[in-house]
Amino acid sequence: QTQLHETGGGLMQAGGSLRLSCAASGLTFSNSVMAWFREGHGKEREFVAGISWIDWVGDHTDYTDSVKGRFTISRDNAKSTLYLQMNSLSPEDTAVYYCAARTGDFVRYDVEDYDVWGQGTQVTVSS
Repeated sequence: QTQLHETGGGLMQAGGSLRLSCAASGLTFSNSVMAWFREGHGKEREFVAGISWIDWVGDHTDYTDSVKGRFTISRDNAKSTLYLQMNSLSPEDTAVYYCAARTGDFVRYDVEDYDVWGQGTQVTVSS
């Protein structure tokens, strides 16, 4: 059974940092395209960051504009774990953060493109 389990959310003051983790099981983690999405209160779920493996490049990462330079996505294939390092947090980053996986070669930006989802972890940033 394929499962994704996020941890690391919490309450943080603006300007602080958090690192989210996503432990994967039941899938070939190193061959999967992985991503983080978030869903703010009353908002649609949106793409935050994604990572894929390209043979001639290595890990390729992609970010939504609002987190570029602040968030870093990474993966540890030996631990089947995905990470999201979040720095310079702002109240606008408050959301439930979801880990997602898809088969295929490239990062996609739509919820419908991902096959497996975690249960989410709440991140709350106070001003």
